[in-house]
Amino acid sequence: MALLARIIGNIVIFTFLAGLVIVCCEMIWYRMPERGRKRYSGNNAQKRVVIITGATSGLGREYAYLADIRLKGIDEIWLVARRADKLQETAVRMRHVVKCLSYDLTRTSSVMELTRLIQRKDIRIRYLINCAGTAKMGTTKSITISDQTDMTALNCTAAVRLTDACLPYMKSGDHIVNVCSTAAFQPMQRLNVYASTKAYMLRYTRALRMELLPEKIVVTAVCPYWIKDTEFIEKAEEAGSASVHSYPLASKVASVAAVSMIGIRMGLPVVTPGIVCTIHRIFSGLLPDTVLQYIWELLRRI
Repeated sequence: MALLARIIGNIVIFTFLAGLVIVCCEMIWYRMPERGRKRYSGNNAQKRVVIITGATSGLGREYAYLADIRLKGIDEIWLVARRADKLQETAVRMRHVVKCLSYDLTRTSSVMELTRLIQRKDIRIRYLINCAGTAKMGTTKSITISDQTDMTALNCTAAVRLTDACLPYMKSGDHIVNVCSTAAFQPMQRLNVYASTKAYMLRYTRALRMELLPEKIVVTAVCPYWIKDTEFIEKAEEAGSASVHSYPLASKVASVAAVSMIGIRMGLPVVTPGIVCTIHRIFSGLLPDTVLQYIWELLRRI
């Protein structure tokens, strides 16, 4: 048993170190000069744009403020969300030119209209931050089919469609950010559809990163734990308030946005902006899903 434990321990350590080396190599690759590569043929006078979805509250709004203060070499910030009045409240505090785009991204027609707007503009998209998302807690039977399909439409389909629309307007050094969740690391009963959409987005983001690696377009997944000072928990509880009894060690939106923005700008593949989500990420790679589900069942009852 001691020999087996030593072998398994060595495998874990070797795998971790190999992954660390690979990530460091990727970060060096992103920063290498474009020697011998075909130059971007776009117009140098193009407006350099940041697009942020879900920008009316919570993490999306914090990303908007951080982009306004910290990101250099941008001309406009496009804020996309359903509530026009809330978009204006966000925009009024910002220094850059802000375009407020009121679209309900659960509707395919809205996503297509936003896509056509992007195609009509002569822009370079420096950052696309897909932050729009929705969740409902409860058993699958207790959540309406409309709410379930809204989760898949907003959390997955809209993000994929918008990414596809933006890619022709991105080049080396630009960023795609998909806000996932620590829920992406395992199946979660009473958060079934939501966790499944986030698992989809995590896998999509990791694969997209590899596909765009030759073009040096940086793709990052952000996987935070519960964030207590946003509308997210309140809205998610509407379908089943007894699903989760408490939210111990929940994060705050400002710290999640600040920490994750550092990881995004570094070019990390996955950012877990907090202790709990980092521990969850580690153990999700070590323990079977069945064990993780029973741990979750215990935690949600506390």
